[in-house]
Amino acid sequence: MSFLLELIEQYGLLFVFGNVLIEQLGAPVPAYPTLVITGALLGRGEYSGPMLLFIAVIAALIADFAWYQAGRRYGASVMARLCKISLSPDSCVRQTESIYVRYGPASLLVAKFIPGFASVASALAGAIGTRPAKFIVFDALGAALWSGSAIFLGSLFSSAVADLLDILASLGKWGILLVALALAVYIAKKWWQRRAFIKELRMARITVEELEQLLKTGNPPTIIDVRSELSRQTGRIPGAQILSDDDISALVVNTTTDSEVIIYCACPNEASAARLAKKLMQRGYTRVRPLTGGIDAWVAAGFSVDKN
Repeated sequence: MSFLLELIEQYGLLFVFGNVLIEQLGAPVPAYPTLVITGALLGRGEYSGPMLLFIAVIAALIADFAWYQAGRRYGASVMARLCKISLSPDSCVRQTESIYVRYGPASLLVAKFIPGFASVASALAGAIGTRPAKFIVFDALGAALWSGSAIFLGSLFSSAVADLLDILASLGKWGILLVALALAVYIAKKWWQRRAFIKELRMARITVEELEQLLKTGNPPTIIDVRSELSRQTGRIPGAQILSDDDISALVVNTTTDSEVIIYCACPNEASAARLAKKLMQRGYTRVRPLTGGIDAWVAAGFSVDKN
């Protein structure tokens, strides 16, 4: 453990840069504790507070701008891919869209304090055409608030952090194992939450080919679009009813409980669609199914969309 502390003391700025960059690119390696520790070590004189803050902000900007450019180039699809590899709940796309549409680039000021929000928000900013200059300004300010708060806490409680580091150093290799175990527990907890979330939403689904055949019958199903307003701009399945967040909360569906109801979204694991399907089943609807792959699978199959 003392070797690790020597690395932080000798290569503190480089260590911070790498940790922040990797975390902001999406890896589950928390950088906030590193910033707290390096903030607590400011008194030793290896580096200054402003320089530490600058390095952290630059690392965050590089990662966030990479996601911004990905969103600008590939559109909303990159956000869904982010949630597929993320350990955060799969509803992160919808939640991020809702927050960003409501508050705009100003939401980037607090993005890094919300788990799973920062990377998706950066990609979303690029996808909807936020100007690069505006994105960089708000993202830099948000990164400064986030990293600055950690550095301030570290310097404020430097003695307590130093005592903790001394204890870990005295434990030697066991101290390293303890830190590694804490990180493993953190990742395992996030993975378990994601697994439980997906398991909760398991139910019968319908393929886009099956839905297309149903639409050709004389008694087509009720189709519900639960995507956000931003996502709906690319078009919807013909005949689909649009439900806003308020409608979803009230479970307003103009059909009988024994009618066929198909729900679709544009999110990993059909999370939003499956959630509403569960709620409808609890209200007595017996024939409710999410659409496998959502609107993306429908478009990929070459079926038409209504853009009005």
